[in-house]
Amino acid sequence: MAAIRSVKGMVALVTGGASGLGRATAERLVAQGSRVVLLDLPVSSGPQVAKELGERCVFAPANVTSPEEVGAAVDLAQKEFGRLDLVVNCAGIGIAVKTYNSKKDKVHQLEDFQRVINVNLVGTFNVVRLSCRLMSRNEPDADGHRGLVVNTASVAAFEGQVGQAAYAASKGGIVGMTLPIARDLAPLGIRVVTIAPGLFSTPLLAALPERVRNFLGQQVPFPSRLGNPTEYAHLVQALAENPMINGEVVRLDGALRMQP
Repeated sequence: MAAIRSVKGMVALVTGGASGLGRATAERLVAQGSRVVLLDLPVSSGPQVAKELGERCVFAPANVTSPEEVGAAVDLAQKEFGRLDLVVNCAGIGIAVKTYNSKKDKVHQLEDFQRVINVNLVGTFNVVRLSCRLMSRNEPDADGHRGLVVNTASVAAFEGQVGQAAYAASKGGIVGMTLPIARDLAPLGIRVVTIAPGLFSTPLLAALPERVRNFLGQQVPFPSRLGNPTEYAHLVQALAENPMINGEVVRLDGALRMQP
């Protein structure tokens, strides 16, 4: 019988940890007894958030697309906490641009498409590939388990909306690489799981008028509201503590299925 796992004592690397889903995850993990390397851009509020979370959290300034900066963040985990058990990829960006806007006679800029793919998809893979080496050095438990990677996709990977070609492609890529990376890392005892959130109350949606946010929340079958980042963080903990969940994409959306 497998031993009951707990996030208490784990060391986690959380990207995009200064706000939104990443911040909620870092806060929950620290509250549950984990130690956290909070990775975000140098211009983010990461230093302040890490300070608020106390001595069990350190800030790593990094762009997820940079091999050198992400490598330094992984090194920081080893230096400060001696190991790495959990990686949660929350860093990401989004744009809303039509492939071709006939009214303005304007095509989607290729640079904008590439930037979204580079941050969301390539950046996620960059963090995974550089962190799994340190994770693989952990002493395995009775199951042979050494660690977990949690990536963040979106329901847009399945039901992308108008103007979401770049965003949906980037998140679809994260969904698509979940199983092959899980298979790659299975011999090392490292699991890979992707969460596909629906409509969540993050800084991206917080910028919208309240009536728009209420309208979006009403599109969710049940509960008919925007998701709370703490609910995402709760799922991360559940995934970390349940060793049988692997190679899977978990929708966290209140049964939402986006319509065109």
